[in-house]
Amino acid sequence: AALKEVEPSAIREISVDIPEASLESIGGLTKIKEILAESVINPLIHKDLYKAARVNPPRGILLCGPPGTGKTLIAKALANECGANFISVKGAELLSKYVGESERAVRNIFAKARQVSPSILFFDEIDALAPARNDSEGNRVSAQVVSQMLAEMDGIEDLTDVQVLAATNRRDIVDPAIMRSGRFDLVIDVPLPDREGAIEILRIHSAGKPLAKDLKLETLAAKTRGMSGADIKLICDKAAIFAINEQIKDKRKAFRIMRAHFSRAVKEVREKNTPAGKKSRIRGNA
Repeated sequence: AALKEVEPSAIREISVDIPEASLESIGGLTKIKEILAESVINPLIHKDLYKAARVNPPRGILLCGPPGTGKTLIAKALANECGANFISVKGAELLSKYVGESERAVRNIFAKARQVSPSILFFDEIDALAPARNDSEGNRVSAQVVSQMLAEMDGIEDLTDVQVLAATNRRDIVDPAIMRSGRFDLVIDVPLPDREGAIEILRIHSAGKPLAKDLKLETLAAKTRGMSGADIKLICDKAAIFAINEQIKDKRKAFRIMRAHFSRAVKEVREKNTPAGKKSRIRGNA
């Protein structure tokens, strides 16, 4: 009981509370979840087997994909599954205008991760921290930060029992040296959910809700084509809000989330994701 209440003092200022999430609570992405379980969870839980086989697990894993596909949620679920200390870093928060401060912040983060190992060090939006280097004057700070990260991930001092995860939706602007073998050994593309994935996400986020009996998630999933997991979750929440508003106005009805509520939610989310210019062109052509 005491272990649940007391957290390591070394990471008290940089650790984050992890929501109760597991890989099973993430809809779809079956193959990706299997790869991550083999690459992150197994090496931390079965260290003796990896030591006997004289093999090192992947040092870093880079998750790429469109916004809302669950990259950050995957990192949190992995931290829960393996019981490791989780350190989350937003890329831009390490950058400083003062000379040497950004590099020192990177060194301190990796030092903390080694100190409280086994740990998972997660860089969200790593494209802001490690963009491609060039010779321009304004990019000097970023170039120094990238050089420091390269030294920390593949330098003289080993990252023992420290797993580095990173997420980005702009893989094209991340420095290529970061993604070479020995640093980010695995680069995984997290795609938008397919039909089966959309059904699973709908099932997860509609669980326990008072749904109408004639509502079929399979039919609803077909309407969410091209949407991310975050969009599908928003659809479930909006449909519930529409049902609540109707129930407040007319309490004689039984409280149910109807197919019409989901259809309205799908329409609003799709319009939100459609750029204004594109929307006007579509209306003009119609």
